[in-house]
Amino acid sequence: MTLTGIARMTDDEARLYLEQIRWPDGPSCPHCESKRVTRMNGNAHRAGTFQCNECRSQFTATVGSVMEDSHIPLAKWILAFHLLCSSKKGFSALQMKRELGLGSYRTALFMLHRIREAMSGPLEQALQGVVEMDETYVGGKPRPGDGKVHKRGRGTSKTPVVAVVERDGEARSEPVAHVDTKTLKAIAKENVNLSAATLATDEYPLYGKIGQEFDGGHIQVDHGAGEYVNYKTGRGVAAHTNTAESYFSLLKRGHYGVYHKMSDQHLHRYCDEFSFRWDHRKETDEDRTEEAIEQAAGKRLTYRHLVDEDRKRLNPTFPRSSASSPPSPR
Repeated sequence: MTLTGIARMTDDEARLYLEQIRWPDGPSCPHCESKRVTRMNGNAHRAGTFQCNECRSQFTATVGSVMEDSHIPLAKWILAFHLLCSSKKGFSALQMKRELGLGSYRTALFMLHRIREAMSGPLEQALQGVVEMDETYVGGKPRPGDGKVHKRGRGTSKTPVVAVVERDGEARSEPVAHVDTKTLKAIAKENVNLSAATLATDEYPLYGKIGQEFDGGHIQVDHGAGEYVNYKTGRGVAAHTNTAESYFSLLKRGHYGVYHKMSDQHLHRYCDEFSFRWDHRKETDEDRTEEAIEQAAGKRLTYRHLVDEDRKRLNPTFPRSSASSPPSPR
């Protein structure tokens, strides 16, 4: 459904749309997974309420999803999913607040983080073929005259983000504390089928140790020597990290042009957002939106959880000590 079609939706139409996406084969209980359910049509029940004939619990299409316990109308939820899924470089919370007429910036931000939670998830299958691995560094511009030495690239004080990208395939990225052999190897083993992949990287020495784990071998390009594609790898494929750089360019454009700040404690959520759009880049906006809504089932993200992430950042001893007033998540 297009943006104009969603904008004309009533809440009843939005509810039926969500039910069709979540339960294409008919409703099932999110508590016991039974399909023996009854739609409650009485005046005493909220619209869209079902009752399970097995466990006797009542539920709607939002129960057991990132939309559970939300007071935002369902039509606005669908609009928010569509806007975030169709915006190549992201969609800011402040603009979401204005576009949907939400009550506060905090509401819009929490809504977007819940949609990013829906976008998260494992790969459909482990990456294989030629897999590029690279890292970038995310953070604001250094303040001039602060007396500190600001390095660029490796050695910077910004947060490193490591990505693995299959050529013509999917991608995964995540922020890390340090770029070291142990961290890179763990990311590779988690996301790549090492027995069916060839690793493509730049000349950074740590990648040489990771490449030993790949049955397809390791091919490198020497950026330091001004080389950006190496056709003479002896393996029939060109060595470059241009696909990973393309992924990072979208992440950076979203950072600089839309979000302006991606806090360390929520950076993994922004990575999930950009990975989701990358994985579904060949689909239409409508299909991408429906895929994100479908993935929302079985996931929850409470505001308390977001606040706790902030408190842990500000107070490393949390939860042993308490903060007087937890900040809003950024």
